[in-house]
Amino acid sequence: MTRIIHMDKAGEPSALYATDIDLPAPQANEVQIKQSLIGVNFVDVYFRKGLYAMPALPGCIGVEAVGTVCALGKDVRDFSIGERVAYAGFPVGSYCAQRNVAANRVIKLPDDLSDAQIAGSLLRGLTACFLLVHVCHVQAGQSILVHAAAGGLGQILVRWAKLLGATTIGTVSTAKKAELAKQQGLDHAIFYKEQDFETAIADLTDGKGVDYAIDGIGGETLDKTIRTTKPFGTTVNIGQIGGNVPLLDVSALTNRFLIRASVLAFINDLQGYHRAAHAWFDVLRQSPFPTAHAYDFANASQAHADLEAGATNGAVYLRVDP
Repeated sequence: MTRIIHMDKAGEPSALYATDIDLPAPQANEVQIKQSLIGVNFVDVYFRKGLYAMPALPGCIGVEAVGTVCALGKDVRDFSIGERVAYAGFPVGSYCAQRNVAANRVIKLPDDLSDAQIAGSLLRGLTACFLLVHVCHVQAGQSILVHAAAGGLGQILVRWAKLLGATTIGTVSTAKKAELAKQQGLDHAIFYKEQDFETAIADLTDGKGVDYAIDGIGGETLDKTIRTTKPFGTTVNIGQIGGNVPLLDVSALTNRFLIRASVLAFINDLQGYHRAAHAWFDVLRQSPFPTAHAYDFANASQAHADLEAGATNGAVYLRVDP
């Protein structure tokens, strides 16, 4: 038996509850992982709310975790019992104490990085690499707008963009959050509750706009975000916490690029997945990030409520009792 966080139907955070299931032995080319820390990400919220379809209901959400190898399936040669490992990506179902995972999706963890540094940050780190290196090709001297710059992904994007030599502009809600983002290298904070970010960016860039804008808000914000980019600049939409992505008048994209990008699709490419993970480990070595928000495993509903309310600033993870 293993403990999991289950949901019978899409809904509010209260839809999540703990229960037990039978876990079979790992099949050929699978690794069984005793999970210690389970990442909580906005994509989990989208699955819980039904914005993204679950493979089946009742079911278990979650796309990343850290733990140790506790059993090996047939033909697995590259892992040994007790090794520290992590994974991120499909299929969903990481909110559990133990899980069988395809061996080719399991990443060995380096000795110089702790479980807590990687937990809750792996998918975000993969996302940052995907956006900044693969999609945007950010170069020194360019500029980038990051919405929710003090959030878990926002801080990583700001830090990584600074390491690449970019000028970073971020929207935040409070002075406290602005300070958090500035600790990661944010050059200019825009208080979106008090300032029109489109006007503020025009002022900061002498009317030229930014090279890249990363928008995880969606809704009405997306139109304005597109207008903050310079001619032939790129807007990347990666989420919709502010509402569904609207229909766009194609004229809004005159001399501008827009992509709705999915890191979960990107990391289906195993070479890119492993390469991005190790690139993230290198960034972690250079730049410590704020302490994560840890929740007891059975308290997943509170973790979701806090994440949606903007009450978390860095990585978020569930802690599984030994």
